[in-house]
Amino acid sequence: MNTRWQNPNTGGAPAPSAGIAAPARAATDQVSEPDARNGTTPTPSFGEAEVLALLAELDDELIGLAPVKRRIRDIAALLVVDAARRAHGLASAAPGLHMCFTGNPGTGKTTVAMKMASILHRLGYVRKGHLVAVTRDDLVGQYIGHTAPKTKEVLKRAMGGVLFIDEAYYLYRPENERDYGQEAIEILLQVMENQREDLVVILAGYKDRMTTFFECNPGFSSRIAHHIDFPDYDDAELMQIAQKMLVNIGYRFDEGAQGAFVRYIEHRRRQPHFANARSVRNALDRARLRHASRLFGQIGEADAARLSTLEATDILASSVFAQAE
Repeated sequence: MNTRWQNPNTGGAPAPSAGIAAPARAATDQVSEPDARNGTTPTPSFGEAEVLALLAELDDELIGLAPVKRRIRDIAALLVVDAARRAHGLASAAPGLHMCFTGNPGTGKTTVAMKMASILHRLGYVRKGHLVAVTRDDLVGQYIGHTAPKTKEVLKRAMGGVLFIDEAYYLYRPENERDYGQEAIEILLQVMENQREDLVVILAGYKDRMTTFFECNPGFSSRIAHHIDFPDYDDAELMQIAQKMLVNIGYRFDEGAQGAFVRYIEHRRRQPHFANARSVRNALDRARLRHASRLFGQIGEADAARLSTLEATDILASSVFAQAE
């Protein structure tokens, strides 16, 4: 990720905090100079074309999630307009970029975070464009003096990009007096405030638990500018996701397998630990195992079609159907 917003009223970067060095800033977008070949001035895009392409990729990669895609587009539009305003010498306020993604597992939160990192990089709000995804175990130590070095090491790796903290509410465990999560929280809050021009933090998790987490940690709540809720996929969207996954790995359903997988989704959704697209991926992996076992012993006789086609028996052998009875 490239250049980051600079406050025209302050000039310098914020003071380094939590033992993490603040980077030098690059220049902001400028209005294009006249083309010497024809004397015309190209129309500046301020990254608009590239960001629109990234949004199109997101739309193509992710089935459904229309409310999420609209929010990401709104944020991207604001940042492009902000770049255009700076280039024209207009006043520009520092946009808040820390975010919270809430929703059930398998709803695309990590994928959207990765695309958001690319958008922020293209527009110069972070330097590198990488995503560092972590959980409590990556940040919190098990003994005195262990948490601060772990948290700072993660922040060092994430600087210039996006830090994605999944199930962030596990950082806070007030019932355990010997827990060191609060130390990690204090370091994160300091860096989110003082080095927000070189790091974007995205917290993720279940909506109700994140709401409780923010109530107990108002410092986090006040620093999060964008709250985006990821809805569950409906059955038709999950079937589209399954088809897309199969195409990407060179497999297909035959007619019987397609009908069986529709029923599989209906049953699986009502059972414990359902995880949307993640559950679909796991189901397809198991179906491929059954397919391979079915062909084993006669693989030399199988043509490309048989090697690539899942049949109804590969789906119906799932324990999901037995549990549904």
